[in-house]
Amino acid sequence: MGSKRNRQSAKDMEAAHRAALAKGEVGLGERKAVPLFAEFAKQFKKSVETQCAAKPSTVEFYFSKLDRLLEFTPLAQACLDQIDEAMIASYVQHRRAVLHGDKPISPASVNRELATLRKALRLAHEWRIINRVPRIRMLPGERTREFVLSRDQERIYLEFAPQPLKDAAVLMLDTGLRVGEVLALEWRDVTLSTVPGAPHGFLSIRHGKTANARRFIPITSRVRTMFEDRKIESKGQWVFPDSSGVAPLSRFTLRDQHTKIRQTMKLPTDAVIHSLRHTALTRLGEAGADAFSIMRLAGHSTVTVSQKYVHPSAEALGLAIQRLEAMNDRDKEKLSETPTTALLTTVPTTVELADVDHANQVI
Repeated sequence: MGSKRNRQSAKDMEAAHRAALAKGEVGLGERKAVPLFAEFAKQFKKSVETQCAAKPSTVEFYFSKLDRLLEFTPLAQACLDQIDEAMIASYVQHRRAVLHGDKPISPASVNRELATLRKALRLAHEWRIINRVPRIRMLPGERTREFVLSRDQERIYLEFAPQPLKDAAVLMLDTGLRVGEVLALEWRDVTLSTVPGAPHGFLSIRHGKTANARRFIPITSRVRTMFEDRKIESKGQWVFPDSSGVAPLSRFTLRDQHTKIRQTMKLPTDAVIHSLRHTALTRLGEAGADAFSIMRLAGHSTVTVSQKYVHPSAEALGLAIQRLEAMNDRDKEKLSETPTTALLTTVPTTVELADVDHANQVI
């Protein structure tokens, strides 16, 4: 009788322990209530400000996308552990029903918001506020901006572009710098003395978007001339200062100037200021630079990203085939000049190995 009671007591204790584990009462104290997404958004903002303190544009990006997410009341008022695939699908349907002008919100815009939500939920999971992060699917049909400025368009663009856009455009077109990297340049980052591999000088990029963003970039002669001209009137540390001279220029200044030029030239809407960087990297690819070289110059995180910036023109593809044909013709001429008896001397080992193989099979 006693042994039965002991077994039953052990089972009751085990059941109670399992229940306590399920409730989070063992070793963790009382389980904290899961906050609403709107409440957690404040903690998420603080985390972004801390992690991206040196990248104000990144902070601004996440804040703006978070604002869009919080406009959807069912999501904002949901506890973090209640945000599942069904609720995310409802958010996507809600956003796609919103019109931007006379068109629905683009897949790209919704995807950036979904990426922000995923980042926030991953942080909550890392902090052990939730047990899982729901699967978030990106919308298909996202349009990539692949506009490349032609040489004729570049000439017109630079002729009509006001300062400081003109100098910034020359820099981006010849180095492939990001807008943020252009505006973050200080004079200490510019070296105009001649060094091996950089006859006109080079730039030192100390910070950037990716871990590979820190790099040295040789400059062209026209970029060197642009720096020399700007240096004459410079009075502060920034290559592109704002009107006060004590802070870097705002990216919105360049964006607004670029928009006016784009409209004047009647360029497509996807000809954004980032297209100047895309143009530079595309030209590098057309000039024969491989993806790994472009990766180093552009500061990409992987070579896969760099490959997307290589868009060989029909002329470039034709030139590649012409080079292959020329190589074939040269090799053919060399073969025709070599007597057949001389060619045979290059394959005796193969013949001997074949004979040995044949002999082994006979045996």
